[in-house]
Amino acid sequence: MTTKVTVLGTGIMGAGMARNLVRAGFDVTVWNRTAERAAPLADDGATVAADAAAATDGADVVLTMLFDAAAVSGVLDEILPRIHEGALWIQSSTVGIEAAERFGRLAAERGVDYLDAPVLGTRQPAEQGKLTVLAAGPESIRERATPVLDAVGARTVWVGDGPGDGHRLKLVANAWVLSLTTATAQSIALAERLGLDPRLFLEVISGSPTDSTYAQVKGRNMITGELDPAFALGGAMKDAGLILEALRATGVDDRLMAAILAQFADAADAGHAGADMAAVVHTVRPDR
Repeated sequence: MTTKVTVLGTGIMGAGMARNLVRAGFDVTVWNRTAERAAPLADDGATVAADAAAATDGADVVLTMLFDAAAVSGVLDEILPRIHEGALWIQSSTVGIEAAERFGRLAAERGVDYLDAPVLGTRQPAEQGKLTVLAAGPESIRERATPVLDAVGARTVWVGDGPGDGHRLKLVANAWVLSLTTATAQSIALAERLGLDPRLFLEVISGSPTDSTYAQVKGRNMITGELDPAFALGGAMKDAGLILEALRATGVDDRLMAAILAQFADAADAGHAGADMAAVVHTVRPDR
């Protein structure tokens, strides 16, 4: 019998994940709070539900890929009673450690199996099924989860057994991603201000130990102004805030991430919240 998978949240990441689940042969139902963002998935073979509760009915796996903890919390009263015994909730929204642990407790109270499974990657890896899944859950549910995770990702890293373990590694990795993006923006802006073609910066690091595919991609976006969101600046702000919380909770110096968040906030205030996070370059250019 075909496994029924529900995807709640069909934004930049969720839409690509849902399409890859359809391609992998799953019976996929989708829902999004803004209905027109889910509607195109009907052409790919998914069933589009009118509400989260209807989407969840009868699902073997429910995958949440919503914007933040508040968005996930907003659907829990609708979906938890509809997740049947033996079904699995895969929570892939980036919500922070506290919320990931809280959702795990709520799932346990309802007798729902729960997998903490945030992902690394942006729009293109989501569309290509090449995300990295940072999964945490007991051995007893991993076999059921693996086919779904394999459909949306190129690699699954099993981080631990408990809710929040996946998110711990996600925040560590995203701290690097956000730092790398803002550092690239600084070098691009400095090159421009010094009268250099900023492409020379990307050329000089290319193939060297200091090179990074991410710096090359985001650097080109900054230079060309092609800022269609692969990782939206508004989402980067949200993640920077979660990283700050983790830094402060653990006593790790938070000054770098505080500065990064301030730069993202400036870019958002300038009207770039919906653009790719490479738009942070606008905050470091002297003529912004």
